[in-house]
Amino acid sequence: MGWWQVGADTLAGSRFVVSPLAETLAALKLLHRAVGGNPAERRWLDVHLPAYRWQLAADPVTAPLVRTAIGGSWNATFVTPTPTPRSAPAAPVAEAEFAEELAHIRSTSARTAREDLAEACGGPLPDVLRRDDLPARTADLLEWTWTTAVLPSWPQRRRTVEADIVARTAQLGRGGWAAALADLRPGMRWLGGSRLQISAHDHPPRELAGAQLMFVPVTPRQSWVCWDTSAVRAGRYAVVYPCSGVLAEAGRARAPEALGRLLGPARADVLALLGAPKTTTQLVALTGQGLGSVGRHLKVLFDARLVQRRRTGRSVLYFRTEAGEVLLRAQSEKD
Repeated sequence: MGWWQVGADTLAGSRFVVSPLAETLAALKLLHRAVGGNPAERRWLDVHLPAYRWQLAADPVTAPLVRTAIGGSWNATFVTPTPTPRSAPAAPVAEAEFAEELAHIRSTSARTAREDLAEACGGPLPDVLRRDDLPARTADLLEWTWTTAVLPSWPQRRRTVEADIVARTAQLGRGGWAAALADLRPGMRWLGGSRLQISAHDHPPRELAGAQLMFVPVTPRQSWVCWDTSAVRAGRYAVVYPCSGVLAEAGRARAPEALGRLLGPARADVLALLGAPKTTTQLVALTGQGLGSVGRHLKVLFDARLVQRRRTGRSVLYFRTEAGEVLLRAQSEKD
């Protein structure tokens, strides 16, 4: 069992962070495993898996590099640098931030990369990986994955990630860190005594006194932990975790076309997202609509008795009523 000793000061200073590189690595992991955990992932794989397999077939080094770096129970450390804490980047900014994060991988020394890969595979490296261009090859594949398979859908992915952060923050306000982190990733839970179990695998404990701890949501169903060992970035730790299933699916779902014709597409999208209770802020993040627009749609739906609301702590949650469920189901059957 792997656990971290997390002091009160470290936990109080921790934060949720959006990382284009983490999203891209999660997408690469999904391509490598080639098994989607939900319909949205399976559709995404149908589109991008053939090109990914062509990339590997064209290069005899990259395929074993990927298998060794991310294919086992432990990632090669140089492949998973911790992100730089900052607010959620918009699409143009995300490209610059991705390049900045990727630069840390490119700058890894060949010796460090080989040592990290040997640790990840638990034994000596295959002869094909005893070379000096492994960091560059890794960065090139991640850049291809970002440009081809992540960047085109980044605005939607970002909204889903932001919605998860909103939901986690609300949980934190209601029930503290134990509630916010309870289902963050498999094998993670509070053990008491300031100990945070991060994995069911047997890894040495780590003392995080004075460290910078980040929680990084990604939309694919992938998770890992990482930390920086370089002198410049030492003391940064991160837990990368998948967005909650409801939010991840909602971020990709659209209202039935017939419902859009009845209510208007934007209002119909709001109603379709309320199968599980959500705040106005979450709806703004998921739909990409402005706060005023979402508020007006909610008022119309509330007045029509298609949604109801309740207060939880400082938050107001909206959810579909039985009438809203019947309407959505009827319009879905038409489509």
